[in-house]
Amino acid sequence: MSSSLQTRGGPYASTTAALGGLPTILPDIPVCAVFIVLYMGSAVTNMTLFQVNRRRDHKFVLSMLLFGFSMARITTLVLRIAWANRQHNVRLAIAASIFVNAGVLLAYVVNFILAQRILRAKQPHIGWHPILRHGSKILYVLIIGALVMVITATVVSSYTLDMHTRAQCRDVQLAAVTYLLVFTCLPIVQILLAVCLPQSPQEECFGHGRMAGKIAIVTLSSALCILIAGFKSGVNWSPLRPVTNPPWYDSKACFYVFNFVLEILVLGTLTFSRIDRRFHIPNGSSKPGDYTRAVQADKEVEQLDAK
Repeated sequence: MSSSLQTRGGPYASTTAALGGLPTILPDIPVCAVFIVLYMGSAVTNMTLFQVNRRRDHKFVLSMLLFGFSMARITTLVLRIAWANRQHNVRLAIAASIFVNAGVLLAYVVNFILAQRILRAKQPHIGWHPILRHGSKILYVLIIGALVMVITATVVSSYTLDMHTRAQCRDVQLAAVTYLLVFTCLPIVQILLAVCLPQSPQEECFGHGRMAGKIAIVTLSSALCILIAGFKSGVNWSPLRPVTNPPWYDSKACFYVFNFVLEILVLGTLTFSRIDRRFHIPNGSSKPGDYTRAVQADKEVEQLDAK
């Protein structure tokens, strides 16, 4: 009976090594504080861009997604600081782990949308095809499903000592992180389709700047996200090690570099390249030819800026 009660108890601290390990006051709190400042700068910048554009009737929702990503990361780092001060609080550890995996999904979605706009502009007959349009919606639903799977598996595995249940939770987590890795590669696939297929006679222009610049921005941002997702997937697929003998890839240095350093680079690439101007399209675009309506709107924005 005591074993049964124990199995239904919890939460239990993990006995296996995890990326970043157990946070400590030094060096985790100072490092987290620096990243909080950087993410706050990103959040303020993207919210400012969104509000300024909105007042000019230049709606660009992706700036809000980047704002949400930045705020989620601030929460992640605050939780890690709290965990460093209360190392034996398993519930804080669970929350911190969930937020580490959750926030970056918004950056993955932004890259996918930007690459989709390039494909629709250069290859309208493919980019606007109903199969791809409905398929992208399914992919977004699966992103939410992957997040729910990770959260559920993390919580369930923390509240049981049954090894079979924990093994099943690990399988669920591996399926989720593998899907996320595949999703981060899709913007590159769309870019390749856009540039490698014969030029379409219906090719359109949208936003500011040359198409080559837009392609370079999405390619760089997507490559960084693939590196983030690939590293996380590789760590999760690696054999489990005891918490007392963690491998090199679970070190704090790898945790901060392959999470927050690369994410700051993604945010910097997308924000300071002014995707709100380069990738703006008319509201309600739903078919080939709709992007060309953005040309006049962009000219009006330029005239306002000149004033």
